[in-house]
Amino acid sequence: MLPLLEFGRERDGIDLSKVKLTHHKLNNRSKQPMLLGDGDTPQLPLITKTGSGSVQEKAKVYMEELNELLGYETTDQDQLVYVNQVIRGKMLESQKLRQQAANNTKEQFCTSLDLDAALTNAIVEALDAHTSMSPKALNSDTVRKGLKTTLLNHAGLWELLRNRPAS
Repeated sequence: MLPLLEFGRERDGIDLSKVKLTHHKLNNRSKQPMLLGDGDTPQLPLITKTGSGSVQEKAKVYMEELNELLGYETTDQDQLVYVNQVIRGKMLESQKLRQQAANNTKEQFCTSLDLDAALTNAIVEALDAHTSMSPKALNSDTVRKGLKTTLLNHAGLWELLRNRPAS
């Protein structure tokens, strides 16, 4: 049984001290220009040499590209996992792609018809796998308990969380 909020008629407000926030979601729905001062908008200096950006700037560009491709409805982490682990992982399973990558330059490999087909297959396989697994996890206490055990004992969840700085 969940506790009820306590409040009486003599109070001006409601006591929220026992309320616990368990979920929240923040979406970036649009971009707005931000004025930094009066008059003209300040300009940033141009990057003059290729590769002069820092690693952090490259990561921001990469994330912006993913956001433009996949939308702002999902988190950056969801997009990174989807692209870097799920889709890439499925494509790494292809013996044909491994052979082509080993025997061709990157430019030649980029034009492979097998690459486009493997990408489409990876997307379909990822959708099938997640569509199969998510309802199982949502509908079964046993599966959720097993996932929790796996995350704690094999995937290093506690250690990773412990080593991340609190925001």
